[in-house]
Amino acid sequence: MGLDVMNLINALPGSLAQGSIWAVMAIGVFITFRILDVADLTVDGSLGLGGAVCVMCMMSGMNAWTAMALAFAAGLLAGFVTGFFHTFMGIPVILAGILTQLSLYSVNLKILGKANQAINVDKFELLVSLRYIKNVPVWRNTILIVGLIVAVLIAILYWFFGTELGCSVRATGANANMARAQGINTAFTTVLGLMLSNGLVALSGAMLSQYQGFADINMGRGAIVIGLAAIIIGEALLSRFGVNFAYRMFTVAVGSVVYYIVLQTCIWLRIDTDLLKMLSALVVAVFLAIPYWKSKYFTKPAVAKGGRRDA
Repeated sequence: MGLDVMNLINALPGSLAQGSIWAVMAIGVFITFRILDVADLTVDGSLGLGGAVCVMCMMSGMNAWTAMALAFAAGLLAGFVTGFFHTFMGIPVILAGILTQLSLYSVNLKILGKANQAINVDKFELLVSLRYIKNVPVWRNTILIVGLIVAVLIAILYWFFGTELGCSVRATGANANMARAQGINTAFTTVLGLMLSNGLVALSGAMLSQYQGFADINMGRGAIVIGLAAIIIGEALLSRFGVNFAYRMFTVAVGSVVYYIVLQTCIWLRIDTDLLKMLSALVVAVFLAIPYWKSKYFTKPAVAKGGRRDA
């Protein structure tokens, strides 16, 4: 049993690193799910798009930073396509995301040239890698590098959503009709939010492909569930301690890390790995249902002052 516990402890740094990488994706999902108040299913495709672009760019001789920048740009384009379907063609955003996600499967396959492409840490100068967690200089440690990237992204997003343009995006998600009444071009801000979200998702895919050493055509499958799980878990654990916008994004990052630690614990407990996706979906469903259950079953009905409940 002691050996089993040590196996779990030894696996935790990897879970922390992978959870931090997925935190970038979860923050992207947070932008659409919490700020724009829309369900964007482009995520499953744009994560794989970022991984495919990053791997192929590095294989062509580009450095990791340039490859990641191009992956981010590809994600922006994917978000633009979804926004175009939604705003210009009038397709409901959830269906627009499905259409883009479906298209990206073919796009990613064309970019990769086959179902998967591998990059070896011995042949390529990777920014992050599973092999950069232990027995490496501190400045090469994947956990530190990804943690810094997440912190910088939160700072940039906090600044952006405090600008006039960023506030317009937030106003669009809060009340689109009121935003239009204030002269905000809600079609533009919706497209911008979708672009920014999918850009971050693709950036996460670029780091994930380096971390695991390959990009796969199916690497983004179920990503939206992981993103939602990170948001819901982070809010459930930490939302009571603050409401600051930057803090809310921080809770999403924490939720992603917690999710992967729980996932690693499930593997340690020898739960059938074929059931992990289903367990993730059930966790998200339960946490999403908690506010409804609380209001329906645990909140006493209001009684007018001086009146009778059965009046």
